[in-house]
Amino acid sequence: MDITSGSARNLLAFAWLAAAAGGVMAQGTYPLKPIRWIIPAPPGGPADVVSRTVGQKLGEIFEQQVVIDNRPGAAGQLGLGLAAKAAPDGYTIVMGNAAFAIHESLYSKLPYDAARDFAPLSQLPSSPLLLVAHPSLPVKMPKELVALAKSKPGQITYASSGSGSPHHLGVELLSSMAGIKMVHVPYKGAAPAVTDLLGGQVSLGIVALSASLPHVKTGKLTALGVTLPKRTVFAPDIPTVAEQGFPGFAVEFWMGALAPAATPREIVNRLNAEMVRVLQMPDVKERFLSQGFEVYSSAPQQFDAYIKAEIQKWANVVKESGAKAD
Repeated sequence: MDITSGSARNLLAFAWLAAAAGGVMAQGTYPLKPIRWIIPAPPGGPADVVSRTVGQKLGEIFEQQVVIDNRPGAAGQLGLGLAAKAAPDGYTIVMGNAAFAIHESLYSKLPYDAARDFAPLSQLPSSPLLLVAHPSLPVKMPKELVALAKSKPGQITYASSGSGSPHHLGVELLSSMAGIKMVHVPYKGAAPAVTDLLGGQVSLGIVALSASLPHVKTGKLTALGVTLPKRTVFAPDIPTVAEQGFPGFAVEFWMGALAPAATPREIVNRLNAEMVRVLQMPDVKERFLSQGFEVYSSAPQQFDAYIKAEIQKWANVVKESGAKAD
């Protein structure tokens, strides 16, 4: 009886060790096949540029192809919904951004739950934004804008790339903090919004720094402040809106990589570690900086907390502004 019990214990111990070794091997050999990186936007935009750059380097590290899959449509919901329903095995990545957090409260029905259906991997390089005004508007800083808006309620117009965009709700966030009311003029994209802002058809807007800074330098636009929490490396002499009397104000057109929610933690951590490694490579950093991207990365838990804070922040702004989806 003792011999049988001892043999059983030895067999159990061997089985446990084999399972543990198998787990280590499985983790060590991931990935065993190509990884699909879904971009819920058309080719050529910021999300596409960042995904392809990081994906190429990941492919070299993993010695597996990272297949870029552009799935535009339904304001990004098509690609995100596809990723949310994908197998949580580490072979699907999707790009999320600021609109991803806004849509949670802007739309009454989504094919996913932003806080529940994804495992955040890491924040990725993003384009900084700038609050700018047409020179005909006699303001040089946010406090002057607020004073003017209070003296002319509902008369100052501002452009955005569309209703519910960060550019729209960013101005609404400032209006809420300052207790002012301005008139929103939505456009179908950033390009026509900037065109009319330059022409003086609208007075104000939050615009990508890469698109607005050249016009600031020529005097065609007036820079009122950077909308990031801290100053940008691309224009260190331009103060943030927050430091000019509006602490806590931040509008970031952030981007970041997500996986389906039940993706194993060891795979999430592996993907995060390799993404951070890629973003620290000198040639990658130089490439992003040359294209006007601030280079960010974060731990999965840190990115998860950030997304949830963004969802709550924009939910409050959507409610107060009465913003509706296009």
